[in-house]
Amino acid sequence: MQVDGAAIRTRRKELGLSRNECATAAGISGPYLSQIETGARRKMRPPTYKRLRTALQIQRDDHRLLAPPPESQHRKDTDGSHRGAGRPHPE
Repeated sequence: MQVDGAAIRTRRKELGLSRNECATAAGISGPYLSQIETGARRKMRPPTYKRLRTALQIQRDDHRLLAPPPESQHRKDTDGSHRGAGRPHPE
């Protein structure tokens, strides 16, 4: 699962948990949680995510700890123009 390390750190601090307290409650190591929070690691296995979500008192249907889906490289801006990689023009 793609997780949002900043959201995890924010929630942990809201609860007043140290990194090690949170990691212990989730059954993971402090260094692993540090890597998740700093963005050095962004993926987490579902069982590990579930334990972390429980330690952070987040309900199953609350997705704030998950990373937002990536934006399309060719998205339409509000002015109707397109951004992203363009097609090469014939010379």
